[in-house]
Amino acid sequence: MPEMRFDGRVAIITGAGGGLGRSHALELARRGGAVLVNDLGGSVDGSGGSSAAQRVVDEITALGGEAVANYDSVATPEGGAAIVQAALDAFGQVDILVNNAGILRDKAFHKMDATMIDAVLDVHLKGALYVGQPAFRLMREKGYGRIINTTSASGLFGNFGQANYGAAKAGLAGLTRVLALEGAGHGIKVNAIAPIAATRMTEDLLGELSARVSPESVSPLVAYLAHQDCAVNGNIYSVAGGRVARIFVAETQGVVLPDITAEAVRDHLTEIDVLDEHGYYHPASLDEETTLIAKALAEAS
Repeated sequence: MPEMRFDGRVAIITGAGGGLGRSHALELARRGGAVLVNDLGGSVDGSGGSSAAQRVVDEITALGGEAVANYDSVATPEGGAAIVQAALDAFGQVDILVNNAGILRDKAFHKMDATMIDAVLDVHLKGALYVGQPAFRLMREKGYGRIINTTSASGLFGNFGQANYGAAKAGLAGLTRVLALEGAGHGIKVNAIAPIAATRMTEDLLGELSARVSPESVSPLVAYLAHQDCAVNGNIYSVAGGRVARIFVAETQGVVLPDITAEAVRDHLTEIDVLDEHGYYHPASLDEETTLIAKALAEAS
């Protein structure tokens, strides 16, 4: 089978100054794609700035690839439009968008203030909307595009102290499904990844698993989802350390309660909630998802 190449394709990758975004940028560039490397270069909580995006550009050009740096914020409509325009100015088109930018402001929910909520929602969820909308319009006009959103097990399964982050990441899962439907008739495919990787944002969380879940073990999935040969649309994939699994929303058969009352729900709750879990997993939290991944990786080694 031929190598999956990106010659003639242009990708925007947000938050690409380090970690997962840097790895994605290098992977697509290595395969011939031109990359707009977007990153403010701030700390994990989003404060400050640096030239991290240019350093990644320098890595790509040193390898013979093509890339430009961009420092606009994803967190405003103006910033999102400027990011897409920068790709147009540099390369003349936009074929791929990887919404990767993110920050953390963790705190127990009862102690979380409004600035912590707003900052995380602005970067993760609104950032994907603000960059995604102008990119989606271009893709729709062209009749081709690939969008990869970055959700998280924290939003899909839950994680203590991350109400803001989990809400934003769950929102990205919903955005993925909607855009997959809206883009299907226009050559656009939209999927999401829920990665676990050793980065600045996770270095204090993963413990011994860190050594086995590099960002480079995530980017090949991104490359597949970004390619013209991608055969899926609207899917979410857990990815870590070379393990890839589809995450999906399921529902029980349920029961019909003709004369439904609160008491009837109480009395039939077992029937309503019963799950046939043969053949798939249903993690109850990020911890369970992480344990599942660690077990699968251990068994495969």
